Amino acid sequence: MLKAAILYGQEDIRIEEVDIPEIGHDEVLVRVKATGVCGSDIPRVLGTGARYYPIILGHEFSGEVVEVGSSVNNVQPGDKVAGAPLIPCHKCIDCSRGHYSQCKHYSFIGSRTSGSWAEYVKMPAINAVKLPQEVDFIEGAFMEPITVALHGLFVMNFKAGLDVAIVGMGTIGLLTLQCAKALGAKNIYAFDIDDEKLNIAKEYGAYHCINTKEEGFKEKVWEATNGRGFEQVIETAGVEFTEKLSLEIASNKGNVMFIGTPSKPITLEPREFEYINRKELTVRGSWMSYSAPFPGREWELAAYYLKTKQIRVEKLIDRRIGMESIAEAFEDLKVPGKIKGKILMEV
Repeated sequence: MLKAAILYGQEDIRIEEVDIPEIGHDEVLVRVKATGVCGSDIPRVLGTGARYYPIILGHEFSGEVVEVGSSVNNVQPGDKVAGAPLIPCHKCIDCSRGHYSQCKHYSFIGSRTSGSWAEYVKMPAINAVKLPQEVDFIEGAFMEPITVALHGLFVMNFKAGLDVAIVGMGTIGLLTLQCAKALGAKNIYAFDIDDEKLNIAKEYGAYHCINTKEEGFKEKVWEATNGRGFEQVIETAGVEFTEKLSLEIASNKGNVMFIGTPSKPITLEPREFEYINRKELTVRGSWMSYSAPFPGREWELAAYYLKTKQIRVEKLIDRRIGMESIAEAFEDLKVPGKIKGKILMEV
């Protein structure tokens, strides 16, 4: 038997024992060591966003391989791994082109199948990404959000040697900042409404931090860019204000990447949409974090950046909890501003 945090309904998480899953010939069983609460888990727990009940959530995780199927040869018991949660079909035309995030026949650990808010989780062996010895389990639980940041940069054809504006300094924003720095950004401009997050951005490599609550903050943008705006803009918050701001501060012929996922309608006035037309912007979106060969170079590079300490995560963590405290953590998530970073469950 294993212990798991099981969601039975809206705001109804119970710690219970269930059977340890049996693995197939091409699967592995992982003893979970650390697992995160993603922003996408919030509407599943506090709202009605779960696909079914009961369900074990959790898709950002690391752990130790304890059992492998008969045909598995890429990992072995004792290996330290992170889990790539997407389970694409590997058969459709999108998968054949390496566009696994666009697979329409996918499953997903912690959403469509049992996840990592448990002592053990099973997955296809191909989804187990070996971690360097220098990377601990807490860092390993950040692999998935790091790859989301890297994937967005790859999709937008991020260019080294240029300034970049990153709008939103939540977990993904602060990871995108560090990835952009590692990939050779010239000067990084960080935007947020929270001075505490901007201070972390400064520590992690931002050249200039701009609080968008301050009156006249846009003047700082035009002053910093000689009135031109930024050639590269990355939006990570997924709210109307930041989505619109990203289009406004982009330069002529600029490149705008939307990584943030909106949860509410976004309305553009004609003059706001016209930024795209008049400035002839290249506007792209990014979804998940995969490329060929699966799970992709994002995962290999994320592990390398953690190993070489080019990506640091200690300031991104709000709290580390045991499984028994997960319901209490979600109570705190109801209070705006109370949770300042990632919630990590140590199993």
